[in-house]
Amino acid sequence: MDAANLIALNKVVSFHYKLAEVAPDGSHGDWMEESSGGEPLFYLHGFHNVVVGLERALEGKSVGDSIEITLKPEEAYGPRQPDAMQRVPIKHLQLQQGVTKLKPGMVAAVKTERGVRSVVVSKVGKFNADVDFNHPLAGRTLYYEVEVVAVRDASAEEIAHGHVHGPGGHHH
Repeated sequence: MDAANLIALNKVVSFHYKLAEVAPDGSHGDWMEESSGGEPLFYLHGFHNVVVGLERALEGKSVGDSIEITLKPEEAYGPRQPDAMQRVPIKHLQLQQGVTKLKPGMVAAVKTERGVRSVVVSKVGKFNADVDFNHPLAGRTLYYEVEVVAVRDASAEEIAHGHVHGPGGHHH
């Protein structure tokens, strides 16, 4: 196998995936997310743009390879952090397009010093809302089925910025 086609540091990888949560008995439920039939997901390998366990499992794979992997929370979105709950003024929350009323369970966005973060609303008051800054999949064991679609060398600009540019990526 030509090393130029293997997934390694500074390679742009595109893949299709399916994602399900793993139950305590080890079985996985219905697919929560999948890219099949749509655009593949693109990422820059070695820059933590996908969960660490998935990035590790894809190392050394090539186009056409498929993997099935179960990731513990520490290898995926991390354990749930009980101190990630905060009360914020409702006026600071950005609702998803078409949503006019804030309700518990909804996902909203809030600007922080580290950029815009997605939060899950747990309680709504008159002026404030209690929100959870944990990733919605934090604390969950996850099952992935992945098929590698393409592998290419990253551009110098992509490496400098730490993410993919162009098709399937971010544009400046």
